[in-house]
Amino acid sequence: MPPKKIEKFSPLTESTFYILISLYEPAHGYGIMQKVERMSNGRVVLGPGTMYGALSNLQKNMLIASLESKPGDRKKMYEITEFGKELVEYEVKRLKEIIKNAEKITDGSDDI
Repeated sequence: MPPKKIEKFSPLTESTFYILISLYEPAHGYGIMQKVERMSNGRVVLGPGTMYGALSNLQKNMLIASLESKPGDRKKMYEITEFGKELVEYEVKRLKEIIKNAEKITDGSDDI
C-alpha cells in the first residue's frame, strides 16, 4: 500500500489529537478515555460511542494498531503507529506556527 499523505489528515480534531498522544503508551479504550480527560484537565471528555468510532477510524487509516491479546484478556489494547507519530509531529509543528503568528499579532510586534 502506498504511503498516505500526512496533510490529508490535518488538521486533527482536538479529541483525535489527544487520543493519538495518549497512545504513545499502549492502552485500552477506557484507559484512553481517562488519560484524555486527565491531560485536558477535564475539558475533553470522550463518550464510549465517540471513543470507539474514533479508534475504528484511526485503525482504518493506520494511525493506530491493536495489539495482540493474551488469552483471557477482555480488553483490546491499542498503540500509535509510526505513521501516527509522524502525523502528531506534523500537527505539533503546525500548531506552534499558529501560536507564533497569533502572538505576533496580539502583542503588536508584527503585522503579518
